[in-house]
Amino acid sequence: MEILELSKHQLLEVSPWKESGVRAGFSTRKGGFSEPPFDSMNLGIHVHDQKEHVLKNRQRFSELIDTNLDQWKSLNQVNSDQIVDLSEPYDDQQYIHHDPKENADGMITNVKGDVLTAFYADCVPLLFKSKNSKWIGVAHAGWKGTVQEIGPKMIQRFGEKGIKPAEMEVVIGPCISKKNYEVDQRVVDHIPPKYHNEVLTPTTEGHYLLDLKRLNFLYLVDNDLNHDDIYITNYCTYEDEEWLYSYRRDKGKTGRMMAFIYLT
Repeated sequence: MEILELSKHQLLEVSPWKESGVRAGFSTRKGGFSEPPFDSMNLGIHVHDQKEHVLKNRQRFSELIDTNLDQWKSLNQVNSDQIVDLSEPYDDQQYIHHDPKENADGMITNVKGDVLTAFYADCVPLLFKSKNSKWIGVAHAGWKGTVQEIGPKMIQRFGEKGIKPAEMEVVIGPCISKKNYEVDQRVVDHIPPKYHNEVLTPTTEGHYLLDLKRLNFLYLVDNDLNHDDIYITNYCTYEDEEWLYSYRRDKGKTGRMMAFIYLT
């Protein structure tokens, strides 16, 4: 079953979580102001789109998800395993959406009003929540973040708050699918051999197709998350050109979607 519901506002929402006091989902490329090749709801400031278009897009999207832009918490994403805890005191300017200073790729919070964001094109956006809906998190997992185990490290961060893996749910969001994601031996060397048969298919010499969604899933279940509590969307950024940006498909000249999650 597809976990995401396409709303009337042309965004993808995690519909089962709404009833538990958590609003979460992913933007699409529809409904914004940006011109080609960023058309049209590009939410990434760092991709050489016109900044005024991106800020107008962010303002519009903020209204679509019933938030204010000053609630958005963003990171300077660097393909790391670093996670910040926004339940602890911090300088708000570190996480301001249009100029974040914190180098990290994951966030957790239990604070109502914090809108956690992550920007991506082909990488894996991960959304986390405790089943009692008191804690939420987001992580940006490209292949580097994935093999650095940002997923398991998010589980550890929840554990520090007294939340066991069996008390968590995760959504593995839209990203590039296996048949469209060829990698070389340099990437493969970072993947634990025990996962190779499940996530890799050889193509030409020294090249493989990599299933990033499956790899993140395996890391999560090997860190005691229940299979049934991990929801994997079927959306592929590469194939769904009408709806989603893809860095690889568009040869780097493209926009970014945003993953978001907040407590209602």
